[in-house]
Amino acid sequence: MTQEFDPKKTPAQQAENEESNLPEPADTEQDELGTPADDLEAKYTELEAKVSQYHDQLLRAHAEMENVRRRAQDDVSKARKFGTESFAESLVPVKDSLEAALALENQSFETLREGLETTLRQLTVAFDRNNLKEVAPAAGDKFDPHVHQAISTIPSEAPAGTVATTLQKGYTIADRVLRPALVTVSAGQG
Repeated sequence: MTQEFDPKKTPAQQAENEESNLPEPADTEQDELGTPADDLEAKYTELEAKVSQYHDQLLRAHAEMENVRRRAQDDVSKARKFGTESFAESLVPVKDSLEAALALENQSFETLREGLETTLRQLTVAFDRNNLKEVAPAAGDKFDPHVHQAISTIPSEAPAGTVATTLQKGYTIADRVLRPALVTVSAGQG
């Protein structure tokens, strides 16, 4: 709002008049009903409490994550250390049988053979209990590179790409190849 120049007023009076027409400066400290300073202070306190709460939650989550990681490391360590325990328990009777057979003197061939067959049955039970399976392909079975290892290809009456002979049995443990079966593969009739 512009004031018109009044020649009857002195410049000081005119300046005073202009000041009186200016809006009052905003008072940051208003009355007690709800001052902006109080609102800001309350908001600051509220936000500070939230930050503290989130920081506490972050620290707790971090600690929990560290505990889970440490427990997992302990579990892996124990699994490595004691993972063969079941298999070892299954093999102890086999060793006992072999030692007992060797301790007997002057035994007949038939007695020795019976003892070896009994020991082989114990070993087979130990393998079965621990999910250790034989891979022994018969002549004519399809060659499977996942569980067979071809030593050579030979001409034979079996169809090409099939097992001609098995040189050594293979083994799997829980569907994972422990040792592939060594085989010769038929090249077909040549």
